[in-house]
Amino acid sequence: MRFEETGIESVKVDLNRLDDIMESHGLVRAGQWDYERVTYDRKFEIREGVFYLRIQGLAVEGDIGKHDAVVQLMTPLLGKHYYPHGVEYGEGEDFPKHLLTSCEKLIADVKKEVTEFAW
Repeated sequence: MRFEETGIESVKVDLNRLDDIMESHGLVRAGQWDYERVTYDRKFEIREGVFYLRIQGLAVEGDIGKHDAVVQLMTPLLGKHYYPHGVEYGEGEDFPKHLLTSCEKLIADVKKEVTEFAW
């Protein structure tokens, strides 16, 4: 599922600041990056299953690997994990209302904080 029109898609922010902000909201980058792209995930283990909120970004300046990038954020995604196949982000998935509400609040909180440091 895509969280359209959150406003986060228009934000560009320094990678180092972005790492700190995302971590403070429970979004983990770990090894999910290459020199042009970065991905942050937050895992939700709830009664209805395991879900992942994913926020990706693309380097518009600099290099992710050198930690000197300016990152343009992309549309957040929500997916459901199916063992052993992986995470499905398809439109046909059903997501619990309480999870959607939590993700929308989290995205709004991240947007508010990254906007303070936007380029």
